[in-house]
Amino acid sequence: MLWMILIGAVAGWLAGQIMKGKGFGILGNILVGIVGSLVGGFVFRMAQIQATGGIGELITATVGALILLFVIDRAKR
Repeated sequence: MLWMILIGAVAGWLAGQIMKGKGFGILGNILVGIVGSLVGGFVFRMAQIQATGGIGELITATVGALILLFVIDRAKR
């Protein structure tokens, strides 16, 4: 559980750096990353992509956080 939170926090930070101007600040992006790790896991399972190990988990969570930031940004408009 702690590992998932840590990976999600790093992923949220990375997603905020990638999507400059679309983030919610450091704490908001960390929360988005944690939720994004769940989104990324769901998307990867649906696409039948298996990411293993720490790097794979980080990539999965970052992709999910990017998707979540994109959806939130569009919903705000």
